Amino acid sequence: MKDSESRPRIGQVVRILQGREAGQFAIVIQTIDDRFVMLADGEKRKYDRPKKKNMSHIEPIDYISPEVQNSLLESGRVTNGKLRFAISKFVNEYLTDFKKGDQLDGERRCN
Repeated sequence: MKDSESRPRIGQVVRILQGREAGQFAIVIQTIDDRFVMLADGEKRKYDRPKKKNMSHIEPIDYISPEVQNSLLESGRVTNGKLRFAISKFVNEYLTDFKKGDQLDGERRCN
């Protein structure tokens, strides 16, 4: 991430690119500085014990969970259930549409 426009925002879903949890999704719950963010998913990484991650090791997804964002901005906290719900909603809606597009492209190549 080279410019400030690609900085992840509070409540934004990101894909982890490096480390033990590579390929998994998490939500930004705090920005520490211009290099590091705190991530949680509500399951393996709970809100109380978030993962500090270098921004060059994550890929911001163009999806911000309004439930998580509002909760963090209003009370400064979010429940683990809300984090799990936001990630599952993202996976079910956003990724399902993406996979459908991939299948269509694959079918066109085969024909």
